[in-house]
Amino acid sequence: MRFILSLLFGLLTFTATAQHRLTEEEAGRLAQLPLKCLQQEYPNKLNQVLNDSTALLSPQTLHPAFYGCFDWHSSVHGHWLLVRILKQFSQLPEAALIRQKLNEQLTAANIQTEIAYFETKHNQSFERTYGWAWLLKLQQELLSWDDPDGKAWAANLEPLAGMITAKYIVFLPKLMYPIRSGDHINTAFGLTFAYDYAVFTGNEPLKSAITERALAFYLSDSDYALHYEPSGYDFLSGGLEEMDLMRRVLPKEEFERWLKQFLPQLFKKRFELEVGKVSDRSDGHLVHLDGLNFSRAWCLYGLAKSDEKFAHLAAIADQHLTHSLPSIVDGDYMGEHWLASFALLALLESENATR
Repeated sequence: MRFILSLLFGLLTFTATAQHRLTEEEAGRLAQLPLKCLQQEYPNKLNQVLNDSTALLSPQTLHPAFYGCFDWHSSVHGHWLLVRILKQFSQLPEAALIRQKLNEQLTAANIQTEIAYFETKHNQSFERTYGWAWLLKLQQELLSWDDPDGKAWAANLEPLAGMITAKYIVFLPKLMYPIRSGDHINTAFGLTFAYDYAVFTGNEPLKSAITERALAFYLSDSDYALHYEPSGYDFLSGGLEEMDLMRRVLPKEEFERWLKQFLPQLFKKRFELEVGKVSDRSDGHLVHLDGLNFSRAWCLYGLAKSDEKFAHLAAIADQHLTHSLPSIVDGDYMGEHWLASFALLALLESENATR
């Protein structure tokens, strides 16, 4: 309880600042959340297709690398958070513990077992494409880190990243229509991190596959009804995630022309967007709206940083980040097992955003 109160006080103090910054102290507080659950096996949501009774195995047996933090994708982005924080704050008091846990989880043997799971009948599409995107985000973070442990973990993870990359390339031409919901299956979000990974690694087949489908899905979109968002369980904005993807795949001038037909209200200096409100943070679906606030924030910060004409959007992003940041440490596992990663992404995007 003392830890939670201390953490909550620090975050409340942090949100009072004029501009959000990721300090070493805040990084340590955020790291505590995945550190608590990275090796916590239960409760666990497997999302598994059972082919027969022999598949009834424990989460750790099935997913020795990514069994903690309630579900596979949350474990993956919990690993990403710890890597990202360790890269930026190598002298963090928690650094030794972070390295220890990552060394225990990201072994070559563990990753081979993860690969074997994807090869089982009826599970080839496991975590498509939300978990796939986070896996590539984790691998990109490792590949961009000049650190002996980081290089070892990247080498161990590479076969799984390669498998996921191949799955994207095979799957995307088959996807005839985008999925526009505000949760895990959202197509635009599932392509955004993968596009960043393709650009970073110079993987032209993956980049081309994503670009082709993004243009086919979204280029003719117009007059998006942002006022209909959010739906009750959203943790992503269908409209802003689409914008965030198209900002990547289109040249700047083409993107702005597209945005004027898709979300023209974003150009207005008096644009407003009400934050998502959570009525019960112990409900694993209702608490999604805290994630929505963070994901809206990182999309708006990204656009604000891209051009001064969108600088006014940083203030709206601030409102969303400020609203939900204290709530990630409310002591309820339904939010704590995943929200720190979303908060960190928003905080990273807030840096240098024009206000």
